Amino acid sequence: MKEITRRKFIATATVATGFALAVQPVSAKVITTDTKGLVAGAVKIPVKDGEIPAYRAQPATGSNFPIVLVIQEIFGVHEHIQDVARRFAKLGYLAIAPELFIRQGDVSKLSSIDEIRPIVAKVPDAQVLSDLDSTVDWAVKSAKGNANKLGITGFCWGGRITWLYAAHNPNVKAGVAWYGRLVGDATELTPKHPVDIASTLKVPVLGLYGGKDTGIPLNTVEQIRDRLKSSSSKSEIIVYPDAPHAFFADYRPSYREKEAKEGWKRLQTWFKQYGV
Repeated sequence: MKEITRRKFIATATVATGFALAVQPVSAKVITTDTKGLVAGAVKIPVKDGEIPAYRAQPATGSNFPIVLVIQEIFGVHEHIQDVARRFAKLGYLAIAPELFIRQGDVSKLSSIDEIRPIVAKVPDAQVLSDLDSTVDWAVKSAKGNANKLGITGFCWGGRITWLYAAHNPNVKAGVAWYGRLVGDATELTPKHPVDIASTLKVPVLGLYGGKDTGIPLNTVEQIRDRLKSSSSKSEIIVYPDAPHAFFADYRPSYREKEAKEGWKRLQTWFKQYGV
């Protein structure tokens, strides 16, 4: 994509409406959170090379809200991620989910994971971390966010990013990573993985993983648990023995209500414990 075209594309792109095509049909167990008492919808975040779309939800009244960055799965900022942001807003948070793949493509319009993966594979970690820095700046300057109460949570692809951003930004008070990949090869786009930063991590991250996750081997979960022992972060790993990958995703067959509710409670306790 030529530079000028890309800039124009970023400026005109918007967050998805509804669920991503690749996740149809949507489960009957899907949770829907209304916008009563909230300000919720698409916003534009100024970044280094233009602007990116994001979904923001926050209480309609008040100010100085604690900030939670909500990091997407590979399906983009579709209805499920937007609903999670609204759940946080109902708890008094300013929640914001930026579209972190948008320069590489609009994954919400693709109908298969096989089409999505090559796009996601082109997303550099450095770009993501920079965009999240810009998102925090926007939340503080434009949306009444409290820079001293910053948290992050992410799912699958976003779970991996949660660990990396907690290592990147010392102002993060706490993170909660849901079943993200922990190990991998060092490449130009992905120079480090969560296991590489675990021993020097200072931010407390709670990792929530499924014992029956076929995509994230339990030995890699144990690897990061072991590396965290030498860090000062007070991070913790929880494994739900019977849970598959994406057990929090209420719109998918992988959803496990018991483990999802338990994880959501743990998240809230974790954030409160560490000042988010």
